[in-house]
Parts: sequence; C-alpha cells; structure tokens
Amino acid sequence: MKKILALGLACMMVLGMFAGCAPAGDTQTTIQVAALNSAYGDEMWKAVCEAFTKQTGIQVQLTCEANLEDVISASMQGGDYPDVVHLATGREAGLTEQFINGNMLADLTDVLSMTIPGEDKKVSDKISGGFTETSMTNPYGDGKTYLAPMFYSPCGLFYNAELFKANGWTVPATWDEMWTLGDAALEKGIYLFTYPTAGYYDAFMFALIYSIGGAEFFDDVTNYKEGVWESDNAKKLFEILDKLADYTHPDTPAQANNTDFTQNQLMVMNNSALFMPNGTWIVGEMANAEASLTNDFAWGMTALPAVTEGGAGYSFCWFEQAWIPAGSKNMDAAKQFVAFLYSDTAANLFANTTKADGSKSGAIQPINGVAELLTEDQKMFYSIYDNGAKAAMGGFAAFNAIEGVDVSSTFFEPINSLVSGSITIEQYKATIIANTDLMRANKK
Repeated sequence: MKKILALGLACMMVLGMFAGCAPAGDTQTTIQVAALNSAYGDEMWKAVCEAFTKQTGIQVQLTCEANLEDVISASMQGGDYPDVVHLATGREAGLTEQFINGNMLADLTDVLSMTIPGEDKKVSDKISGGFTETSMTNPYGDGKTYLAPMFYSPCGLFYNAELFKANGWTVPATWDEMWTLGDAALEKGIYLFTYPTAGYYDAFMFALIYSIGGAEFFDDVTNYKEGVWESDNAKKLFEILDKLADYTHPDTPAQANNTDFTQNQLMVMNNSALFMPNGTWIVGEMANAEASLTNDFAWGMTALPAVTEGGAGYSFCWFEQAWIPAGSKNMDAAKQFVAFLYSDTAANLFANTTKADGSKSGAIQPINGVAELLTEDQKMFYSIYDNGAKAAMGGFAAFNAIEGVDVSSTFFEPINSLVSGSITIEQYKATIIANTDLMRANKK
C-alpha cells in the first residue's frame, strides 16, 4: 500500500492537475473526519471529502454535527479517535483546548512542506503569510505547528448601514465618538451595543487589547505576565468594558446562549442596537431573518475604534482550526487530507457549495489568491485591512489543566454578569487576576 501511495503522490507532484494523472487509488484506507456543522453548513464538507477521495482514492467517513463535541467525545474516551478534526478553540466545551493542554495533538509541521494532492505547490506556498506564526496554530511556542488554520474571517463591529444613512450618523473613529453616538441613539430608543454570546468577546477583546497597547500589551496579557492587570493599559481596558456594559441592550445576557443568540443578532438588524461583534459568517447565518425584515437594512462592518484620536483601529482576524489527534490510526492519510484542504479545489468548494437553503457556504480558506472566490459582500468585509484597520491575531498561551479554571470562564463569560449588574468591574478584575496567576504558574 505504501508503494501505491508513493507512486500516486509522485504522479500528482509531476503532473499536478493534468487529467492524465490518475489518483493514488488507495481504496484500502478509510479515514475518519469529524467536522463542525456551523453556519457554513455540512454540504461543503461532503463535497470536499468526495473530491479528496476522487483525487487520492482514500475513503472518508465523515461526521459533521453542530454538537460535534458531544458526538465524538464518548468514542474518544474509549481510545477511538477521528483521524482529522475540524473544531476551533474558544468553544464552550473547550475540547480543542483539552487536546492542546494534554499534549494530544499530532505535529503538523511536516504538512507545510507537503505537496498538495492534485497540485504542484506545497502547502506553505498556499497559506497566506502569518497564519502559521501565531499561538492559535503554534500553541507551545516551540516553532512547530499543531493546528492548521481554516476558514478565516475579519472580525469587527457589524451594523445596519441603512440606519446610519437615514440618521446622518458616521461610524465612530474613537471610543469618545462611540459614547457620543450611544447617547444620541438612546434618545431614539436604540442601544449602542449587543453581542450574540459572551464567547464573541474573544475577538472583540483581543482587538481592544491591541488598540490600547499594541502587540506588546497583547503578548503580556496572553502570556499571563505578572502585574499586567494592574498596568495603565489594563485600567483603560476595564474602563471601556465597564462603560460599554452600561450601553449594552439589557436583554442581551438572557439571550446570550446557543439557543437564543440569533435574537441578539437580530437586534442590529431591526434597529434595537447599533453594533455587535461578529465575523463575516453572520451574513449567511442571518440570511433568512434578513429576508423577513420590514425596515431598510444593509450590512456594514467596521474595526474597533481607536482609543485616542489619530490612533489605530483594529480588526481581529479570527480563524478556525483543523488538527489531527496524536491517537490517529491513519496518520499519513490524515496528513494528506489536511494538505488537500488548501487546494484550489477544496477552497472553491468551501466557498461556493450550495447549501440546503440555496445560499452559498461562504467559508474562506486563508490561501493566496482567495479573493477571486469572493462575492461582492465578502469583498467589502475582507477589504477592511485595506481601509486603514490593522490586523490583530493570536490567542492565549497553553497551560496545564487547572480544575475549575479556563480561558472562557475567566475572561469572557463574566461579561454577561457585568452587563446584568450581578458583578462589578472590580469583581471581574479580581477573577482575572486570581485565575491568571494560576495560568502563569501552570503555563506550558
């Protein structure tokens, strides 16, 4: 079987996409792929798996569920691991973080030097710059890649551009302008802010950290530097978060869950709130709701405002991750599958597969030349970095498991309580300091 694979791969390397190159024909190998069924839908994953089999002969057994953690956890506890998992960090269940913290991920560094099945380019030639140089792909800071970057999206503040046009409002460039707009909007019964769930504060807070203190402050925060939460930069961060809580629609926390979060997103669409943090997937996710609106509506997106006049606004570049469990029984075939995810064929299927509702999947791979696959709306969102916003990228450093302590419950989930008034900003700060002391002591 290894000889067959070698011959097939050699054929692909030499002839690339030419019709004369037959697939490897390894019909004896079947890999298990587990992927999240998100707003992008599952149709694209089915199409990509079929294309991979057609190209390589390797069979794929796909599990694609919205509650993926629940579906695959039981079998993994028994030692039966999928060969490839598409599941990002930052989800409530924290499954990917468990694999990171438990050192249970396969090293994917060699995948970067692999030739993409069906093409003559290496994976490293296709992935856009910077995406494999961040803690979100290299969580241990050892120069090795353990998580493959997937489906990237500029994150920012989404709003109803028609509402701004009708009221003659301009998008705030600074937080002082934001508060002024919030006061003006509230006179019309419109709150300044809402959010889908507290988990959406990850990209929001990361961009805010960058805008306050740049990369140095971000690195200090995400590496749990001692004393960082008593700094002047941290004081400014807490001031903004505390004030923003007062400007947030009061119904937000009650609906900030996996069942009702779309009601919070609808607030921006029906003019109950001006801004919400989100990513470009929001357009497809709320397409049906948009069709039923009675008010004028058009999506707008902006980076987070600058902290000072003339300062930089930031948009966090959020992306998902795919990874291979160290317990994969088909490591070589699994790595071929990960490499194939960066092919032009896969990128086109991820972006343009038709979903059950008739819309396009819209998942954008972080590869060079991807702009050719974008719709006009997507081009508007993805051009945010061409319009003055700076990109923020990265995440919290890995640490050994601490009972009762994790990133989400420390930094993001308390936002619900802050908005509802059940905790104060000082209590929120105290929780962060206490937990980051533990994270620093257990940092990998």
